[in-house]
Amino acid sequence: MTDYSEVIPNTKFMKKTFLSAIGLAALLAAAIVSCQQKPTAAAETGTVAAPTRVELAKRGEHLVNVLGCDDCHSTKTFGPGGPEIDTAHRLAGHLSGAPLPVADTGALKKGWVLFAPDLTAAVGPWGTSYSANLTSDETGIGNWSEAQFIKAIREGKLKGMDNSRPLLPPMPWFNYARLEDNDLKAIYYFLQSTKPVHNVVPPPQPPVSL
Repeated sequence: MTDYSEVIPNTKFMKKTFLSAIGLAALLAAAIVSCQQKPTAAAETGTVAAPTRVELAKRGEHLVNVLGCDDCHSTKTFGPGGPEIDTAHRLAGHLSGAPLPVADTGALKKGWVLFAPDLTAAVGPWGTSYSANLTSDETGIGNWSEAQFIKAIREGKLKGMDNSRPLLPPMPWFNYARLEDNDLKAIYYFLQSTKPVHNVVPPPQPPVSL
């Protein structure tokens, strides 16, 4: 009887060889395309492209949200779920002319610190302080430079000016001072992109006024 094993093709071997050839061809094609592609400017210089102003503002919005800036710098309304941000005056600080309850001086003498119902004003040993307008309006930080904003946060100086008074409690600037420069720039660019709200925040009151 004739042994046909010598003349019948080894299909398994042929299949493996065919697949290997396809794989090799694909690798060669990818290598050729890769060599033909022009490297980007960042790749040529070995540097990472700096974020754009739009990208910084987007990150700044995220930071403003997670750092709780609205807690003190936005007025609140009371809805079904409790306090809600007043979007019409978001980040505009304590509204000019908004009345405050009479401070309980007895509680203050015992060491308590008092807050307004919407958290935009606080009373303590330093007196009465009002949260600032952070919107892009000229009554907010619209006329501030980036350097001013960073100095205000880094050094706790009003309006980022050398001879200005310190930022008052409860502003935790000493914590925010640890943020990276790009994070502070991001917050600045986001605040500059906010809806301007014209609101002249009242000046702080000394403790003797209580």
